[in-house]
Amino acid sequence: MTKTLPTHAELVEYKHAVAGHNGTLCDVDGTLFIKPCVQAEVDFYQTSVTHHQDFYEFMPTFLGVLSLDSKLANASIEEQTDALLAKHTHGISPVEHAPLPIAKRAVPEPVVPGHGPRKIPTTQAVVLENAASGFVKPNILDVKLGIRLYADYATPEKKARLDKVTEETIHKTLGFRIAGMRVWQGEGANGEDIDEDGYKVYDSKFGRYSVTEDNVHDAFESFIFSKAAGIDKELGMLVCQAFLTDCERIKAVMEAQESRMFSASLLFVFEGDGIALRKAMEEASVSAPKISGNGNGGAISDEDEDEAIDPKVYAVHIIDFAHAFWTPGKGPDENSLHGIRSLEQILRKLSEGQGSTK
Repeated sequence: MTKTLPTHAELVEYKHAVAGHNGTLCDVDGTLFIKPCVQAEVDFYQTSVTHHQDFYEFMPTFLGVLSLDSKLANASIEEQTDALLAKHTHGISPVEHAPLPIAKRAVPEPVVPGHGPRKIPTTQAVVLENAASGFVKPNILDVKLGIRLYADYATPEKKARLDKVTEETIHKTLGFRIAGMRVWQGEGANGEDIDEDGYKVYDSKFGRYSVTEDNVHDAFESFIFSKAAGIDKELGMLVCQAFLTDCERIKAVMEAQESRMFSASLLFVFEGDGIALRKAMEEASVSAPKISGNGNGGAISDEDEDEAIDPKVYAVHIIDFAHAFWTPGKGPDENSLHGIRSLEQILRKLSEGQGSTK
């Protein structure tokens, strides 16, 4: 059945983000993520869908563009998808792409965003499948990639500000920083740093001022391993292995592509409720999360997707493309790849049981 994009008036504030700009929205059932954006981000999504399917596999599922101007009508998701394919595949075999079924799933619980983000001055937004939808208690980590965080056209003031961020954080050495994360602390958790839904939220200040080369492994352990939430060493190591495998696949794709992405992120999501996580793995009939592309979130694909939706185990997505471009002839994006390789090293150690694992 055709799903019509909601109007601006039908959207609600999205309080699940851990980093990025303010102003993100979602539909009432939490399946769609509406992100205000500049035209360059729309262009990058559209080009990736039609010409870079191997890279798009790790992007959030792109469902269309929504006008935030209440005076303009919005086409349905299917209509926008058909128009996009027709525009970009004239005279060639169309790529295989269709939006995933929009089914009823658990509405993500709200979380306070990180401090300091600003709204983007724009009247359009990309419509994406909500990466946090379908989990019981989604744990979310946003990792900002790169040593250099700005494009060539950035103002001198912005360049100076972001150079300072690089100089003062692990961007300088590891090529990434933790932009924000939220971690479920288990039933009945409480405390000054625990929100009303039982999540500990690490805002942008955490990665900016608290995470160093000496304790970055501890930060990732805090995200993945939580005995109070039922994520023991065994489960945590399986999650780390799944994340590592996807990072390796993303690295291989990016090494074979020619692009430039400034201030893009890797978004890591996994089931933060240990009981639900173990059950999801058992229902998927695997001993470890099965690797998948965008949309499936680590669950085994079913030939008849209309009959049931597999519980989600994890997902890894590349996000934030306001300053991303395909650049034929310029080689791979070593700036972003540096951070991905550093993440690989950390995840590999954790997947092998190196560290305290809390």
